[in-house]
Amino acid sequence: MARVGLTTERLTRAGAELADEVGFDQVTVSALARRFDVKVASLYSHVRNSQDLKTKIALLALEEMADRASDALAGRAGKDALTALANVYRDYAREHPGRYAASQLRLDPEAAAASAGVRHAQMTRAILRGYDLPEPDQTHAVRLLGSTFHGYVSLELGGGFSHSAPDTQQTWTRILDALDALLRNWPTA
Repeated sequence: MARVGLTTERLTRAGAELADEVGFDQVTVSALARRFDVKVASLYSHVRNSQDLKTKIALLALEEMADRASDALAGRAGKDALTALANVYRDYAREHPGRYAASQLRLDPEAAAASAGVRHAQMTRAILRGYDLPEPDQTHAVRLLGSTFHGYVSLELGGGFSHSAPDTQQTWTRILDALDALLRNWPTA
């Protein structure tokens, strides 16, 4: 088996593609080695094990989504910004279901602090400043938005809404309208 120009970045990107094709849970160093037609041992100078590979894919996915979100949010505020951010997550999940699943991987605290996950939180908080929410309400709202976006996207990807009308886009739009209304009229403690 010949060397095929393996690098950590190339393996991470190939692992991300594999995740999109077969599911994030199915990504292993062995599966990646088969993809490159090399022995598993030849990958260990670039990835320590399957968990390390999955962490690298998660970090890549977080970075890709943060870049998309940053572009989508430029010049937007209020409901337009909220909708843009939500659509970035939904569109990314539809285009890259394995990578999206990877973005949900629980990272160790050091990796999480150095990841683009921090950018996601900063962008969400920037949107929420337009709604004039003080702390700790802002943190509650970040959690609300994240859980709503992820919950809907996960159910939609899993086919949970495919059995009934109306169209899922109509529901998505209504959810975003409801979130905007809630944020504008946030209940005080």
